[in-house]
Amino acid sequence: MKCVYVAGAYNGPNVLAVLDNMRRGMHLAYGVLKAGCAPFCPWFDFHFSLIGPMTMGEYKDYSMAWLEKADAVLVVEHGWEKSLGTRAEIARAHEIGIPVFFSIGELRQWDSTEP
Repeated sequence: MKCVYVAGAYNGPNVLAVLDNMRRGMHLAYGVLKAGCAPFCPWFDFHFSLIGPMTMGEYKDYSMAWLEKADAVLVVEHGWEKSLGTRAEIARAHEIGIPVFFSIGELRQWDSTEP
C-alpha cells in the first residue's frame, strides 16, 4: 500500500475558514484511503493540542518528517496557493523526488502504474 501525504491549507482568517480547510483535507484523506492508499492527514494533528502545548515548529517538523517518508503527495485543490506551509511541502517533495499530484485521479493513475 502506497503512503500518501495529503497537503493543503490549514490556517485561515477566522475559525470557520480553518474548519472548512480541515473538512476539505480530511475529506480528501478519506478519498485517498478509499482509493487503496494510506493517507497521512495533518488536519488530525489538532488532537496533540488537546493533550499538551505544541509549538508551530513542532507541528511543522512532525508533518515534514511524515512527508519525507511518503511515496507521494496529494494537494487539496482549494487554497493551497496562498498557504506558505503547503508551498514549502510541495517544494520539499520536489527536492527529494516525491511525486506531487493535484487530483485524486492523477494519484489513482500513478498508483495503478507503480509496482
